[in-house]
Amino acid sequence: MPRLLLAIGAAFVGFIVGAAVHSATGFEALGLGLGVTSGVALLLVVDAVRGHRLLNWLRGNQQDNAPRDTGLWGELGYRVERAMRDRDRALARGRLELEQFLSAIEASPNGVLMLDAQEHILWCNRVAADHFALDPQRDLQQRITNLVRAPAFVAYLQAGRYGEPLVLGNGRGPGTLSITVREYGEGMRLVLSLDVTERMRNDAMRRDFVANVSHEIRTPLTVLSGFIETLHTLPLTAVERDRVLVLMTQQTQRMQTLVADLLTLAQLEGSPRPASDRWVGLDGLLMRVAADAEALSAGRHVLRLRPETHAELAGIESELLSAVANLVTNAVRYTPDGGEVDVAWRLLEDGSGELTVIDTGLGIAREHIPRLTERFYRVDGSRSRETGGTGLGLSIVKHVMQRHGGELLIQSEVGKGSRFRLVFPAARVRQASDSALGDEAAFGGAALSSH
Repeated sequence: MPRLLLAIGAAFVGFIVGAAVHSATGFEALGLGLGVTSGVALLLVVDAVRGHRLLNWLRGNQQDNAPRDTGLWGELGYRVERAMRDRDRALARGRLELEQFLSAIEASPNGVLMLDAQEHILWCNRVAADHFALDPQRDLQQRITNLVRAPAFVAYLQAGRYGEPLVLGNGRGPGTLSITVREYGEGMRLVLSLDVTERMRNDAMRRDFVANVSHEIRTPLTVLSGFIETLHTLPLTAVERDRVLVLMTQQTQRMQTLVADLLTLAQLEGSPRPASDRWVGLDGLLMRVAADAEALSAGRHVLRLRPETHAELAGIESELLSAVANLVTNAVRYTPDGGEVDVAWRLLEDGSGELTVIDTGLGIAREHIPRLTERFYRVDGSRSRETGGTGLGLSIVKHVMQRHGGELLIQSEVGKGSRFRLVFPAARVRQASDSALGDEAAFGGAALSSH
């Protein structure tokens, strides 16, 4: 309709122009021709102006609105503008979804590496960059086999058989990676990497644990079996029979101790973290440990095991007693006759507390110290078994300290003895009240007199 009205208006203008020319010149044909020409020209000029405005808007950045003309050009500009706005919104949504997708992959604990058909890197997250020693920006569009030159990885990638993952060493240090490749699109590949160092270490520890437990139990069982066969088959004197029974009792006790330590470790690993509102008097605990250590030493060592700490620790008494007792009895067992074993307590500046067990024993070589808290790890296996140790004591101590928010620190030097420190956080250390000190002293005296 607007276009029809424009045509009628142009025709009317042409009629006026023709009439004016005819009136001025007297030539009817000339007036008619000029009238038609002027009407058509007016129509073309208006269309040309509107089309030119729309064309200029299309040539620009389209940030402003399209020309709001009436008629065909106005409708055309509006439709083009709406289509472009819809396209921009779709592109923005696509960009946002892509960014969110890449952010999700970036947050993944696994490494993700995208390769094109020519094995060029299209994208990788930071985990993959760390696994393969890549730069996420600089190495884009680089051929992966030029950057990761491990023969096993190159052969795996080019073989095209991706049914089983590849186990490979980490490119940026000690560790093990599990690498899986998946194909997608037209020749494109997705390389997924997972750090399995901890899993493999746990598997190795589990295998070692089963082997060690089997070995530890097999030895006393073998001894017991031999003694039982001896009792059945050989005529023994009363003295010999008593000696065999004593040895069988020792082996039985050894197995019972091993099972008890294993149960203790299982309880420590499976139970919740100790509450911080149950307080245990450290002095009473040390008195009980000292009584057991003095019985074990039987006067063969100089023992200083009863410092007056006047301190309380928040936690489970049985666990704290087990941790301290393990350290003290170990010190007594592995210190030669005439050696010294000391227990010291001090409050640190930040409010935390430190209980130290010091001995003048044979000491431990530096290379063994990081592994001392592993289950069944022994510096000298034969000597440990002779002293009655199960190889689980320091592992129990470590678990107890971790559950109480503290840590076990070990210092030792061959020929100069060892120093084991239990560091408790400030939140689990306080000074004991006077009433608690009185009760603790009475308990300690009763315990000593009964011992």
